[in-house]
Formats: sequence, structure tokens, C-alpha cells
Amino acid sequence: MLIKVFGSAVFGVEATTITVEVNMDKGIGYHLVGLPDNAVKESSYRIAAALKNNGFNMPGKKITINMAPADLRKEGSSYDLTLAIGILVASGQIQADEVDRYIIMGELSLDGSLQPIKGALPIAIKAKEEGFKGFILPKQNVKEAAIVSDLDVYGVENLQEVVDIFEGKSTIAPTQIDTRTEFYKTLDFPEHDFSDVKGQESIKRCMEIAAAGGHNIILIGPPGAGKTMLAKRLPSILPPMTLREALETTKIHSVAGKIKEVGLMNQRPFRSPHHTASSVSLVGGGSYPQPGEISLAHNGVLFLDELPEFKREVLEVMRQPLEDREVTISRAKFTITYPSSFMLVASMNPSPSGYFNDPDSPSTTSANEMQRYLSKISGPLLDRIDIHIEVTPVPFEKLTETRNAESSVTIRERVTKAREIQTRRFAEFENIHYNAQMSTKLIREYCQLNDTSLQLLKTAMERLNLSARAYDRILKVARTIADLEESETVESSHIAEAIQYRSLDREGWLG
Repeated sequence: MLIKVFGSAVFGVEATTITVEVNMDKGIGYHLVGLPDNAVKESSYRIAAALKNNGFNMPGKKITINMAPADLRKEGSSYDLTLAIGILVASGQIQADEVDRYIIMGELSLDGSLQPIKGALPIAIKAKEEGFKGFILPKQNVKEAAIVSDLDVYGVENLQEVVDIFEGKSTIAPTQIDTRTEFYKTLDFPEHDFSDVKGQESIKRCMEIAAAGGHNIILIGPPGAGKTMLAKRLPSILPPMTLREALETTKIHSVAGKIKEVGLMNQRPFRSPHHTASSVSLVGGGSYPQPGEISLAHNGVLFLDELPEFKREVLEVMRQPLEDREVTISRAKFTITYPSSFMLVASMNPSPSGYFNDPDSPSTTSANEMQRYLSKISGPLLDRIDIHIEVTPVPFEKLTETRNAESSVTIRERVTKAREIQTRRFAEFENIHYNAQMSTKLIREYCQLNDTSLQLLKTAMERLNLSARAYDRILKVARTIADLEESETVESSHIAEAIQYRSLDREGWLG
């Protein structure tokens, strides 16, 4: 008897439906074909034990299973449930007339219970696109898959519950989630709020500008100045995610297996990899391709603490994703593209000792040591960071102030208003939503300067010996400052403030 059941494979952030053909014939044997990896090949042992422990048996016949398309590599243990149901139906142990109308995925334990899978959301999206009636998967993944409407999503705990669904004995109802209600469940009081930060008014201003225009920012200051504390609070002032952004972000985290009993992600991600991270963990890839930290930070913030401590080759692989806002991983047999539109927030000490330019703690670092330390960060990478700002320690008087500082909610209102201006400005452009994404052509169109502003910028370029890319960065930041002030034109005051945010271009930092 030949039957067909359906599973799914995830490549990048998109799913491909896999047809599992199970054929029973005279003889004895178990043959699994269709380019399965070792985890899929080992499924026969898990399936045999799970069937026996649930009152079924592995048929004593010749079982041939083909996983089509046969030229596409099948990876992981998520096909256990697909294969097990196929074997039960093909051997006549259960009746399942509608088995071909469902996507079935799940990893089996030896007792028949199910373990969670990765990529439930993109699989559910693909199932709906291809007209399947429903999706049966482990209960741990049901909330992320149920985001997809018009698809019967069943979250099950074990093999027997799947059998009951097909035989009409189940009391389990499809999981229903109102996506919009789930999306609007926002946190009114963020965990990390700018009202907790004493002093540092100039740094908060920088953070507000960075958030308003989506600009990358680097904080330079001695240990204990508050760089990490400030960085952790940046997501609290970013504009709320749109529904499209929430779906994109949830898909990536679903593929990486990072969704834990949560449906739609409605908070912007904040990722902070350790400085020992490898280039693969940062950009993604590996023998079983997975999204890296820069993709997990998509639509959110990537925080690199102690930037010079990262290996130079690790930092260099970020240059292309910072420009293109996506990362392409190429291998001999496949090419995968992951989205990676994130805000980069970096921090660093000004010198190996941490106290360069600090009047209270004179630095003992030699010029050669300074050059060696700063050379770990390449010029092209720094040019891709729009805002450089020095962070100084907070005086005791500020620390003991009882007056509450401005809250994140108040700052976010101004940021959101500036972003709305940019959304209207770039409405006709498909992939441009805020100032940091402007191309050179758009900068020339929307950042036109009068003679006073032009002369001011020319003087700064000559004195600081700035690159052409730094010139564009200054104009982008100035445009954002103008948007925060609801000014249609970029004035000289906006240019002057934007020039101040290029600390590492000044003489005495990088030579």
C-alpha cells in the first residue's frame, strides 16, 4: 500500500513542503531515501520504540520511504512524527482519510511524547499558501504557528493524540490566536527605562537622535561611565514595531528555535553577543545553516560591548550586512539570505587602560599601545557608524539627585513622531523607511544645504580629514535632528550638532 504524508523543510526563513511517500510491500527491510541526513536516518529507532510503547508495532514488511524532492537535503529530527504517521496509515493500523491535507511535524521521544521543532511559523505560512487544511505539531510550538489565520493548528503532546485527531476521537480543538490582539499587547513600562539614568543628558540626546533615524552609534568612555546601562535602554525608546516587522522578527526567531511559549514577538529584540563570538555565530551559517546574531537582532538592536576586544576578522564580516541590511551565506550546494536590518550600538574604552583623556585618572598607555588598540577597529567599519560620542562618568551630585529624569515613554513619543515624518517622506520607496537607509542620491535630494551650512561642513571635513562616507553620515544625522525639530530644511545648527558626533574622527583619537 502506498500513501503520502507531508512535512516541511526550512531553508533561510522560507519553508519548502516535503512529500513523504510510504510504500509497504512483501519482504522485510526499512529503506529511507531522498537525501536524509543522519538524524533522519536514525528516526527508525525512535519510531519503532514510540510505536511499541503506544500499542502499535513496526510492520514486519519491506518499508520503502521516499522524501521528495529527492535532491533537497532533509535535516534534523522533526520528521519523526511525519514518518511514524505514514507508517501507521500505510500498514493499516489507523484510518486517516484526510492525512494528506495536513502538514505533520515533530520529534518523537521513545515513549511517544513530542519534542519542539524549529521554524514552525514559516512552515505554517507555507502550509496556508499551498492550501493545506491544517498543521499538526508539538504543543510547545503551537502559539507561533497559530499566528497564521485560516489554518487549523493542532498542538499535541504525544503520538496517540495525533492518531485520535485522524480517527475522530480527539477532544483537542485547533488553537486560535487573534494576531492583532496579540500584537497590541505592548509593555507600557519597559524593564529598562531612561528615567533610571542620572545625568548624561548629552548621551540621552544622542540616543534619541540614533533611535529617531535608525543610526548606528558607538559609545566611548572609561569603565563605569554607564555605556552598557545606556545601551540596554535604547530599545525602550525605539518606535513600536509594525505588524510586518513583528512577523519578520518572529519568523527569524522561530527558525532559530528561540520562541519559548510565545506567539507573536511585539518587542524589538536586543542581542548582546560576547566578544569571543565567532564570525559564524555573528552572521550565521554552519553545517546546518542557522541565523546569526545580526539576523536575530533584525528590527532591533545589536550591542557589541568592548568593541576592540572582538576579533578583527569577526568585525569585518559585518561591513556588508551593515550596508545591505541582509546577509547572504553561500555554500557549494545552496545560498541562503537572512534579513539583518538592525541598529548597531557599540561601546569601547578609549584606551587599553580605559582612562585616556580622563583628567581624574591619567592614562599610562604609550602611543604604540594606543595605536595597536584602536587599529583593531578598521576605518571602513567606523565609517559605517553614524554617531560617535564620548561618555564621561557621572558626578556625585548628579548620582544623588532625587528629581526623576525623563522617561523612555516621553522620549519615544518624540522619536515616533520623527519616524512618522520619515515614513511619509520615503513612502514611494519600497525598502527605505528611515534616514539611516538613505542612498547617496536620496541624501542629495533631502539634505540640501544653504551656503552657511555648506561652508560649515566644508571646514569640518577639511580640519577633521573626513572620508566621503563620513560626509554622508553627517548629512543623515543632521536630517534626523531636523526631523526631531519638525524642520523641513537642514539648518546650520543641525549640521553643527551632527559634526559633534564624530568623536573618533578628531585628531588625537585615530592619529
